[in-house]
Amino acid sequence: MQKRVLGKNGLEVSAIGLGCMGLSFAYGPAMDRGEAIKLVRAAYERGVTFFDTAECYGPFVNEELVGEALAPVRDQVVIATKFGFRNGDVRLGPDSRPENIRAVADASLKRLRTDRIDLFYQHRVDRNVPIEDVAGTVKELIAQGKVKHFGMSEAGARTIRRAHAVQPVTAVQSEYSLFWREPEAKIFPTLEELGIGFVPFSPLGRGFLTGAIDEKTQFAAGDARNAYPRFTPEARKANLALVDRLGAIAAKKGATKAQLALAWLIAQKPWIAPIPGTTKLHRLEENLGGAEVALTAVDLSQIEAALARIKVEGDRYPESAQAMVDR
Repeated sequence: MQKRVLGKNGLEVSAIGLGCMGLSFAYGPAMDRGEAIKLVRAAYERGVTFFDTAECYGPFVNEELVGEALAPVRDQVVIATKFGFRNGDVRLGPDSRPENIRAVADASLKRLRTDRIDLFYQHRVDRNVPIEDVAGTVKELIAQGKVKHFGMSEAGARTIRRAHAVQPVTAVQSEYSLFWREPEAKIFPTLEELGIGFVPFSPLGRGFLTGAIDEKTQFAAGDARNAYPRFTPEARKANLALVDRLGAIAAKKGATKAQLALAWLIAQKPWIAPIPGTTKLHRLEENLGGAEVALTAVDLSQIEAALARIKVEGDRYPESAQAMVDR
């Protein structure tokens, strides 16, 4: 597995990480804990050194299983987690008050069975707390040795600049894929200028870019995609045209659709490290193969042309979730 460096302070991670949310949260029933731990360890054995979790995934249980899974190899991996929701519950809204950030850091350290958090993200910008106060609190945690690097999630360019002026931001995490390219316009130039890494979540379009989902797919009760406008049967049917075009390009490369989607992300910038999630070992292995797919300038041009001809249907979030995205 090739490595990449996020930010200016040398945070080295595997080119493809593992998003651990789906092991216990958001996409239907949680995995059996023992099986989830096996999957996380299998990822490490196959070269993954970058693992992403959050207090709100569960809440809390995802951090616990990630901590248990990685305890034997703690010094060989980078663990990212997040603060920023009241009582660790997304439904209760943002909470980035300094006292809450400090409390989450201490609780996360215990759940993760570690003495430091490698990358501590603000999960969503809290409009009730000045970002300077947030960055200043994380700066204190870094000085105390509890945190190594500061990150932000779904933050707008102006907010990133304000935070970075107080405490250098190592990485920004936002949704980005062949299915959603908004960060390219304003976020990428800001990150390039400031020397900040980028971590795309949902790099496979919440599974849609794999080709395994169509308009007839039935999601489990509790699967967040049931509420996403982009995943209505009508939107899925329309958006299959994009997957079909990308599939034809992938076939020429001897790659799967998922591998092409991940290879495309890696090819965009040297400071991008996507974090696809999965609950299946064969999908994990397939995803990691994306790091071995080399896209030429011709390949990238063909992909760009395919994207230009197709308009993706449906908003990525329902209105309530979109309201928490900082622009």
